[in-house]
Amino acid sequence: MSTHTLQYGTTEIAYELRYAPRKTLGITVHPEDLRVTVSAPEGAAMEDIAAKVHKRAAWILAQQRDLARYLPHLPPRQYLSGETHRYLGKPYRLKVIESARDVVKPTRGWLRVYVREKNPACVQRLLDAWYRARAEHIFPERLAACYPKVEHVGVPYPELSIRVLKSRWGSCKGNTITLNLKLIQVPPAYIDYVLFHELCHLAEPNHTARFYELLSRVLPDWEARREKLNLFEFV
Repeated sequence: MSTHTLQYGTTEIAYELRYAPRKTLGITVHPEDLRVTVSAPEGAAMEDIAAKVHKRAAWILAQQRDLARYLPHLPPRQYLSGETHRYLGKPYRLKVIESARDVVKPTRGWLRVYVREKNPACVQRLLDAWYRARAEHIFPERLAACYPKVEHVGVPYPELSIRVLKSRWGSCKGNTITLNLKLIQVPPAYIDYVLFHELCHLAEPNHTARFYELLSRVLPDWEARREKLNLFEFV
């Protein structure tokens, strides 16, 4: 079995490829971890396989979105090879590798953690630091993309804070928006929903009719995004 990736729009899809004595290509999205496996006829050319998988890319992403709603409650993290961890909504299999230096590399469906001390506590510290570094890079980018849609109602450009929140995705106080670090695990569309929600609160602090009118104007599908976001667990 080998692992491959393809680019579909702005989304990268990772899949595991195996050859089997069959006549047609089969694609499976596994409900337990959203992993994609492809069974190809023996002797099939790699470019033909990639083309067929790309043709089914929209179906693969739709399956992953639908199945994500029924994922079981995730057990406590052990930070051992084989676990599934999410980054921007995509599932990655954890692979812990002993190395002379500490580094995290997400590649082809694997979240490779190179660590000097191969024990769960060190892996967790390194992975937590990597998630925070990615959040500190991505969250300001998403804020910059969302802000122009509310600027016209007089909302000042906010300060951004990133914290681990136990029961909320985000909050705002004064001119500061706080985002839950765990949002780095969900798709960017849901990060944007939280940002728009908090940006609208800068214009209207309470959940009034004016607040929902503004939110619906800048993000018409906010209810669908909220529903899907709330299916993700804090892990």
